[in-house]
Amino acid sequence: MRLMLSRVLILLTSTLIATADARAATERYNVDPDHSIVGFSVVHMVISKTTGRFKDYTGFIEMDPDAKTLKAIEAVIQTASIDTNHVKRDTHLRSPDFFHVEKYPTMTYKMKSYEKLGDNQYRAKGDLTLLGVTKEVVLTGTINGLVPKDPMGNTRAGFTAHGKINRQDFGMKWSKTLDTGGLVVGDDVDINLEIEVIKQK
Repeated sequence: MRLMLSRVLILLTSTLIATADARAATERYNVDPDHSIVGFSVVHMVISKTTGRFKDYTGFIEMDPDAKTLKAIEAVIQTASIDTNHVKRDTHLRSPDFFHVEKYPTMTYKMKSYEKLGDNQYRAKGDLTLLGVTKEVVLTGTINGLVPKDPMGNTRAGFTAHGKINRQDFGMKWSKTLDTGGLVVGDDVDINLEIEVIKQK
């Protein structure tokens, strides 16, 4: 009986130590908006692409930088911060025709799962909520590297990621048809992310 209790205690202790080690290996890194870009591009009048970005957002990544494994990716983007370098267009994009920022001031992303495609390459699946609609979005990206200590004493990591959504899936219906039959604004929106994160102290 004593031998059995000893084995149980050893097993429990080992499990607790392993769990503690796993938790210790996972670290939280917060997005540094001063060195990040949350960008997008969309076809304009069939012949070119209009690019833009969001300037106000927060987010974090939980990962084990040594094992290069991910636990969580989450982001909150303020839709009113959209910037396409054109005041009139940005005002229209904030209206009910597009982002309806008064009713839906934020859009969010939360990773559900991921798979490694290579040493530094990943494919993440997550829920994007926009205009009150939640759809699964796939982001493919890379871990560009890690700086253990910058001049300010911070640990940093960098990521690049790309994805694509159809704005119609989220109820963003506005457009006009050209005389040639094409659309003024395309339906497919390319997502382009250059993200730098700082390890939370």
